Amino acid sequence: MKEESSILPSHLANEDFCYLTTTGRRTGKPHKIEIWFGMDGSTLYLLSGGMDKSDWVKNLIRKSEVLVRLGRHTFPGKARIIRGGPEEEKARTLLAGKYQEREADGSLSEWARTALVVGIDFDHRHEEN
Repeated sequence: MKEESSILPSHLANEDFCYLTTTGRRTGKPHKIEIWFGMDGSTLYLLSGGMDKSDWVKNLIRKSEVLVRLGRHTFPGKARIIRGGPEEEKARTLLAGKYQEREADGSLSEWARTALVVGIDFDHRHEEN
């Protein structure tokens, strides 16, 4: 993970959801979805319950450059699949906490425990409005 200062203002972490725009792998056209997210510094995390079968995940596997809109701000980023390690666990815990996705015993919900983790890193030199 990067240790640079984030271009993502910290108050945007409180947004209920973000809009992710990928490039369609067949059409080449923009494909926008509304999705839950977690934010840590200059990285935004998403969970795909449909794993790598979801269209948006298939799209970002083909072309990792994406746009993320948080509130009124749009940021270009680069997506990556995260498998294993402390970053994956941090992302799962972050989203489970934000969206109360925990079981009665405090463990992560099935979605938070099993969904595919996607990280989006942002280039600190760009922001679109």
